[in-house]
Amino acid sequence: MAQWASFVAVGDSFTEGLDDPRPDGPGYRGWADLVAGVLAEDVAEFRYANLAVRGRLFDNITAEQVPLAVAMKPDLISFAGGGNDALRRSFEPETLVARFDKTIERLRATGADVVLFRFADLTGRMPGGKMLRARVDLFNTAIESVGTKHGAHVVSLWDDAEFANPRLWGIDRLHLSPAGHRRVAAHVLTKLGVTCDPEWLAAPPPPEELSWMSRKAADARWATQHLAPWVKRRLTGRSSGDMVTAKRPELAPLNEG
Repeated sequence: MAQWASFVAVGDSFTEGLDDPRPDGPGYRGWADLVAGVLAEDVAEFRYANLAVRGRLFDNITAEQVPLAVAMKPDLISFAGGGNDALRRSFEPETLVARFDKTIERLRATGADVVLFRFADLTGRMPGGKMLRARVDLFNTAIESVGTKHGAHVVSLWDDAEFANPRLWGIDRLHLSPAGHRRVAAHVLTKLGVTCDPEWLAAPPPPEELSWMSRKAADARWATQHLAPWVKRRLTGRSSGDMVTAKRPELAPLNEG
C-alpha cells in the first residue's frame, strides 16, 4: 500500500464538508477530513490542508486554491470543482473542460497523486433537472477522460446507486449528510488502496415513507428555506462563501506521530 505524508484538498462546499457538522465543535468536518484522519494513522507528522470554500466557481478555485496547493508540494491532492458553474446560465462546457484539463495537468506536474470525482446524480431533486442532467453527463465524461489522460485516481460517485437515497443528503438536498461524507471518504480510500471502516460503506436505511401531503409540505419548506435564498444569491451575484475562508489554509501536521 502506498503511503502519503501530506494531503491538500481543493474545491467548493463538497470538499469543505457541508453538511457534516464537526462532532467536537463549530464548523464542518466532511469526507476530506475523514480521509486525512485515516491516512494520518500510520504516518508520523502527517500534514494536511483543506483549501476548499463553499460557493466557489471553477475559475475562483484555480486562481485562489490551485497555486497554494502547488506551492505546498503535497504527496496527494484532491480536486473537485465545476459543480457550481454547471448550475449557472452562463455555463460554457467546452471552456470549462479545457480549463479542467490544464488544471489537472498542472497538479500532476508537481509529482503529486491526484484524486478526481465523477459527481453523484442529484438532478432529480433540483429545478431544471433535465438541463442539469445533460451538463453533469458531459462534465462527468470529461472528468473520466482527463483523469485517464493524466493518470489521476477517478472516484465515480455517479456509479453508486446509494446516492439516490435522500438519507445521504442534507436538508438542502444539495450537500451531503454525515453519512454521505463517510461514504465518499470510503470510496476515496478504497480507490487509493487504503482500508477504512466498513461501516462507512454500509447501505443507509431506506428513506422515510411520506404521504403525498407530507411530501408536498416538505417540498414547500425546502423551497422557502433553501431554494429561494439560492435563487436570490444567483440573481444578485452573491455566493454563500463570500465571507468564508478556508478552514485549514496551511499544510500543517494533523498529528504528532
